[in-house]
Amino acid sequence: MDTKIIIKYIRMAPRKVRMVLTAIKGKPAYEALAHLRLLPKKSARIVEKGLRSAISSAKEKKMDDGKIFVKEVRADGGPTFKRIMTRSMGRADRIIKRTTHLTVVLGEKHVAIDNRPVSSVEKTETKKKVMGSSRKKEKTAKASA
Repeated sequence: MDTKIIIKYIRMAPRKVRMVLTAIKGKPAYEALAHLRLLPKKSARIVEKGLRSAISSAKEKKMDDGKIFVKEVRADGGPTFKRIMTRSMGRADRIIKRTTHLTVVLGEKHVAIDNRPVSSVEKTETKKKVMGSSRKKEKTAKASA
């Protein structure tokens, strides 16, 4: 089960927000929160707010606190504000003020037989590998018979 939150129209360029997102991708949720508190960036405060909201939503969905991790985090470009700054001799320069749409997806890690945490993505990949290998064996068995 996943939890997804979207914060739209953040008045900051997506490029600046992405610098912070790379630090928390794939980490446990509470570890990511601690990491964000230490970063001296304005975007870290905004991402922290979104992450707290996603954790709260995950708790409402009865997800286990110890197993929640940052599955996906994105900063997509929103609409841009176009402004004009006057220059000398009647000229004008365009100023582009960018906005961001922040998406945070939290997942729950599942514990495998060997007590190693496995995400839901890894589960489906291993399932596909196992199913694919058994089909190959069936084809070779039919061909030899």
